[in-house]
Amino acid sequence: MKELLRRSLRGLGYDLHRFLPVLSPDAQLGALLRHFEIDLVFDVGANTGQYGAHLRGLGYAGELVSFEPLPDAHQALTRAAAGDPRWQVAPRAAIGNQDGEITINIAGNSASSSLLDMLDEHRTAAPESAYVGTATAPIQRLDTVAPAWLAAPRRLLLKIDTQGYQDRVLAGGPATIAAAAAVQLEVSLAPLYAGQPSFETLGQAMAGHGLVLWALWPGFADPASGRILQIEAIYARPA
Repeated sequence: MKELLRRSLRGLGYDLHRFLPVLSPDAQLGALLRHFEIDLVFDVGANTGQYGAHLRGLGYAGELVSFEPLPDAHQALTRAAAGDPRWQVAPRAAIGNQDGEITINIAGNSASSSLLDMLDEHRTAAPESAYVGTATAPIQRLDTVAPAWLAAPRRLLLKIDTQGYQDRVLAGGPATIAAAAAVQLEVSLAPLYAGQPSFETLGQAMAGHGLVLWALWPGFADPASGRILQIEAIYARPA
């Protein structure tokens, strides 16, 4: 009966499995939040608040701070956080390795927007992600903005989803990373943006901060070939 149900769901584009860390990224993330007693999350590259809403759905009730540079996405993010007193939206700005102003490329699907040029492999795998315009935004180092929330010791999860710009965010936040119990990175396994860091480069950077690879799960895949193009990687500070 269970196998019949699974086959039927797969025919509709769904799958069925037990909600366990070994089988479910959501269960894995929930276990990490509990294990490290996370009470503060920085969501860098929050877009319209999908990650924050997801954390709330997993039962995370701690403080959440979201950062987003795109004007329309920032407005939607602000609406998503309204009514949640423990979810704060920082003033509109990109996070990087400098303080100033930048131009960001706006993707047709919004979530793939980046400070970097998009490569053909990305556009081929996801035509809806092609750039449709640009916007200017302030840019700040993570260590410039983070102290406002780190005045007292916290159990911090730093999540970075910046479409190829992760290494610049990390370069601008060594003190913030030192305060983090765990860091979640969106990592590309194939070149999707010009000048993006590799999985290996980011892993070495995390090791330099005393963090070890804790969890991996698939992200963006080429629908034609099935090749995994992006993954979510969590690096954590071992006890």
